[in-house]
Amino acid sequence: MMSGHGLMWSNMYDPEKPRVRRRIDWRRIRSLFSPYWKQQSLVFIIIVFSAIVGLVPGYMTARIIDSALPHHSFHELTVDVGFILAAAVISMALGVAQGYFNSMVGEGIMRDLRTSLVSHLHRMPLSFFTATKTGEIMNRVSSDVDNVDGVVTGTLTTIVTNIVMISTTLIAMLIWNWRLALISTIVVPFMVLPLGPVGRKMYDVRKRTREQRDRIESITQETLSISGITLIKSFVREAYERSRFYKVGTELMDLEIRLAMIGRWFIASVTAMVVVGPAIVWLGGGWLALQGALDVGVIVAFIGYIQGRLYGPAAALVGIQVQIVSALAVFERIFDYLDMKTERYDVPGAIHLGEVRGDIAFKNVSFTYEGREQILQGISFSIPAGKVAAFVGPSGAGKTTITQLLPRFYNISEGQICVDGHDIATVGLESLRENIGIVTQETYLFHDSIIANLRYSRPDATLEQIHEASRAANIHDFIETLPQGYDTIVGERGHKLSGGERQRLAIARVLLKNPRILILDEATSALDSENEAAIQSALERLMRGRTSLVIAHRLSTVVNADTIFVVDGGRIVESGSHEELLARNGVYARLYRTQFRERIPT
Repeated sequence: MMSGHGLMWSNMYDPEKPRVRRRIDWRRIRSLFSPYWKQQSLVFIIIVFSAIVGLVPGYMTARIIDSALPHHSFHELTVDVGFILAAAVISMALGVAQGYFNSMVGEGIMRDLRTSLVSHLHRMPLSFFTATKTGEIMNRVSSDVDNVDGVVTGTLTTIVTNIVMISTTLIAMLIWNWRLALISTIVVPFMVLPLGPVGRKMYDVRKRTREQRDRIESITQETLSISGITLIKSFVREAYERSRFYKVGTELMDLEIRLAMIGRWFIASVTAMVVVGPAIVWLGGGWLALQGALDVGVIVAFIGYIQGRLYGPAAALVGIQVQIVSALAVFERIFDYLDMKTERYDVPGAIHLGEVRGDIAFKNVSFTYEGREQILQGISFSIPAGKVAAFVGPSGAGKTTITQLLPRFYNISEGQICVDGHDIATVGLESLRENIGIVTQETYLFHDSIIANLRYSRPDATLEQIHEASRAANIHDFIETLPQGYDTIVGERGHKLSGGERQRLAIARVLLKNPRILILDEATSALDSENEAAIQSALERLMRGRTSLVIAHRLSTVVNADTIFVVDGGRIVESGSHEELLARNGVYARLYRTQFRERIPT
């Protein structure tokens, strides 16, 4: 029977579910700039002043040709040249100020975008990470954001700069000589009309290119990790991996070449217009000059304006438009991740647990992975506070899945799970997990110091508390023998340490957290016999007074459990103490005979 909060449990990430193609929300992109409106306003003001100042050299050039030189006036010449030099100095200063404020805006936006994306991914459920390649995730966080960097940091400013430059230039030209101004704009439509179809083609190819880069990133992540490279070397698969990477790289190369060639004729025609336009102006302006309706200096000034302040910016806007259309595919990928539902969907008025006693109850719980494969069916049991429950059974029976449902790493399909009588679907997710400590078979340590890895569970822990937890986990003496002691860097995933040392650090980390509920999933599997005895006593002290869910193949933990649950085929088929289950001569007794008899004497 579905719990009252079944809807909350039903939104598990499904990697095969087709995602809805959505149009880019330009308001959403504009909202990225909202926190920086003051700096952006200063940039726009500087742009306008720069555009106006930029008109001065052309006007002064016309005065020099048509007035200062014909009048043989050195004073007039020096004044005109002085204005040109002053305009250059002012433009330089304005350019520096614009670059500073523009960098503040752009880099701030990129920081916010990266932070939002990483923070959102941290809140995704485990089902997302088990269904998505690490390389794809890394590609979106790093490469995709880097690819929109240029659009966010420079494109908007460039668009505004070019529009303001074109506008001020056209106004000045129309005021100066409207007939020559109209002649100057004849070629502009030919530079803009083909833009739409070219942009659409680039968008499609760019999207395929990003997907291909995801494949390359995934292969790189898989084959260059410590585990991956060990596997490659052990099976002598270097040649195969080189061939596979070469094939994927060739497919990316073909897409990149196609992307580079799209609209190449269009870009070439725009470049040609930059040459054709001035020729037309010389023709029309020259005819007007021959008629006595125009001075030569004005023609020269117009040529300078249209090349530097009209055709150039128009061509730049064309290129920027193509760049923006191409970048939309990347924005879509980023927003696609940001729009995925996270696991933090607490119901309104969610209960904050505080410190719990540790009573646990599973009531007719079923779990179907990704809506397809049923893993658990009708699981019901209770564990009183402070008691130890062991889960045993063949591999793949569902033992680990049961323990992962308690902290809501995965969401149940049916039934109810309660802690201290509270349905965990109604409690705050953080307050639930704050009360649970987990040690798994696969220990993960950050590439950081030992003390930083220990403090990850309790940032405010004192050195004395860290030493106490380490002693309890039988790792303190070993740490003290290291040259840097607790400041020793453990390496990537902790591979500078042995498996047993990593496992004992993980146990010390949970000891430091001091939770009321413990989940120990093969927590002693990486320990040798000598260390197991010492660490087992520490675990017993750790479990004393706490509710513990233990998955273990080592009978030393199972024998001492208050209750043993035998899981087989996604169901609990037996439960009881060690002696009771042996007396029943059922599944547990068979496991004992086949797996444990030689390890621990009866």
